[in-house]
Amino acid sequence: KQEGKNGHEYGLLYDYLDFVTGLSWKKAPFERIALDRAEEILDEDHYGLKKAKKRIIQQIAVMALNQKQAGSILLFVGAPGTGKTSIGQSIARALKRPYARVSLGGVRDEAEIRGHRRTYVGAMPGRIMDGIRRSGASNPVVVLDEVDKLGKDYNGDPSSALLEVLDPEQNSTFTDHYMNVPYDLSDVLFICTANSLDTIPEPLLNRMEVIQFQGYTASEKLQIAKKHLLPRAMESAGIAPQQLHISDGALRKIISDYTMESGVRGLKKRIDTLCRSAAVKLVKGENTAVTVGTRQLKEMLDRKPMRHDTAMKTGVPGVVTGLAWTQAGGDILFLETMFTKGEGKIYITGQLGDVMKESVQVAISLVKSMYPDKADMFKEYDLHVHVPDGAVPKDGPSAGITLTTALASLVTGKAVEPTVAMTGEVSLRGGVMPIGGLPEKLMAAVRAGIRTVMIPKDNEEDLEDVAEEVKRQLTIVPVSSVSQVLEKTGL
Repeated sequence: KQEGKNGHEYGLLYDYLDFVTGLSWKKAPFERIALDRAEEILDEDHYGLKKAKKRIIQQIAVMALNQKQAGSILLFVGAPGTGKTSIGQSIARALKRPYARVSLGGVRDEAEIRGHRRTYVGAMPGRIMDGIRRSGASNPVVVLDEVDKLGKDYNGDPSSALLEVLDPEQNSTFTDHYMNVPYDLSDVLFICTANSLDTIPEPLLNRMEVIQFQGYTASEKLQIAKKHLLPRAMESAGIAPQQLHISDGALRKIISDYTMESGVRGLKKRIDTLCRSAAVKLVKGENTAVTVGTRQLKEMLDRKPMRHDTAMKTGVPGVVTGLAWTQAGGDILFLETMFTKGEGKIYITGQLGDVMKESVQVAISLVKSMYPDKADMFKEYDLHVHVPDGAVPKDGPSAGITLTTALASLVTGKAVEPTVAMTGEVSLRGGVMPIGGLPEKLMAAVRAGIRTVMIPKDNEEDLEDVAEEVKRQLTIVPVSSVSQVLEKTGL
């Protein structure tokens, strides 16, 4: 008996056929790529990011020679607002291909990647196939956003489901559970983005090539604001170019005092706020044109400048400046130590994680061995180690050298020059070991008024990634042992 349109499976079958026939099954012919034009497009849309652009151009050149999709999957890693997602759109424009973005933040169910089997009520295709269908082509540029924020629960592990998608050897026969027929993903250019590598499983990380997106320097942010953010904000607010003028001094002040970030999202918000304030004045007819200088910022932004930690004016025995890396960029922090009358107890405050607490123990052992005549102080007094701000959790090994120097300063009673900062992990044998996030840490040092930074000798190669304007403002001292640091700080 034919039920026709009234059949209970009619709607399900219709949706299935509509989805499968809506996909582009035809292999798209390879478009010839003009490398010069691709470079122009990348420079037009994004200021700076030389390293990332160079790697993208290499990938495009390999594809042009092979006349097909080639090269590894790229993973862009960096702080929020550094242009990771938007550069995917530029790559699609440079390759003359459609663009699709798939957000993976918070995805905990494997079916979100592979789709649901059609036996389930409300079955849907996975996000990958849905993105490809939306693009309308078989060779789009697909940005998989926030791969570091994939979760896992009893519904399976979505990061494991991504393994097949991102493996060029396997993805030519990717089978979505909803479709139940293989689809060739080998022509798709996948680009992944993440804020940090810590939470990405090793097998998934193995399939991708990591490209670090460094934070922008103050002068790069100024150029981005003038060339990209301000014209776009004025256009969206309906303000003509002659109606609003924001001075370079005002933009510099917004960057230094009203934002605290590696990227430019906060800067974009402040510029949008200025444009809205200017729009009110223009519509009321108070002004035919608005000029914004540093004096007008407080009133027009309607907020106080942010409090940044800056180098101490005078040195205090037992207090040393360290450098920290956060997901929003770099920052300085003060390692504070104090002896109080007691019986050798150790107090650690400031929300320090396990790794940092262990660094305190290593620092104490090192200082006891290097200053044997002062070792009894650790028995006769209680030691208190504190790292402000108390409400912000801190962890990681890179404060090891700072802790050791702070304790050495405490037992000798000599202060360390306040414009000297340092970063590095220490070993029990007194070596200074490499750390991560050096470019962001050095930018934070410049912003805080630090003049000399001690870094692990093994991190010297990383100085290539640091902007010249940052290196010019700092004296960078590579060190390989704790004794070198104590000698250079006069302890």
